[in-house]
Formats: sequence, structure tokens, C-alpha cells
Amino acid sequence: MPVATVVSWPARRPGAVEGLWLAFAAVQVLDGVLTYLGVRTFGLSIEANPLVAWYAGTLGPAAGLIAAKLFAVACASILYATARHRTVAVLTVIYVLFAIVPWAHVLHTYAG
Repeated sequence: MPVATVVSWPARRPGAVEGLWLAFAAVQVLDGVLTYLGVRTFGLSIEANPLVAWYAGTLGPAAGLIAAKLFAVACASILYATARHRTVAVLTVIYVLFAIVPWAHVLHTYAG
């Protein structure tokens, strides 16, 4: 008779490194939502990233943004798994400064 093997997670609490990856993922979700609102409000030409604009134009805004954001999270997951935590931290800050803040400003100022 085969013996079943039980796989379990380590019995430690998530630390700063896991929180960093979660922060990156949360920023991607927020950027996706803000980009979607911006594209729906102002049109596809408002998107400054040509790759994201192509995805959104080809697949539609929702599917294109989901694909782009899942790709970003997948890339960050590879960085996380290979212990490139500082890179994930820098990318998170870059996204906040150059994606979240500008979208929040544009949507607050011009879409109201």
C-alpha cells in the first residue's frame, strides 16, 4: 500500500519579504483599476505605455489590462523566487510614483 505524503507550509509568520511581494501585487491591481478607469473615461490614447495600450487595444481594455498585470505579477514572482527582493521593492516604488500617483491626479482633476 502506498503511503500518502502530506505537504505543509512552514510554521512561520509571513515576513517583510512576503509583504513586499504582496505590496507589488496590490500596486499592480490598483494600477490596473486606475488605468481601466482612465481608458474608459478618456480613451485608449491616454495610456502612456505602448505595450499596455497595444494589449488593451487588441484584447479590449479589461482583458488587455488583466493580461498585462498578470504578466507583471508573474515577472515579480520570478524575481521574488530568485531572491531579487530589492528589485521588487524598487519596482513597487516606481509603479507608485510613475503610475499610481499620475493616474490618481488625472482622474481626480479631470474626471470629476
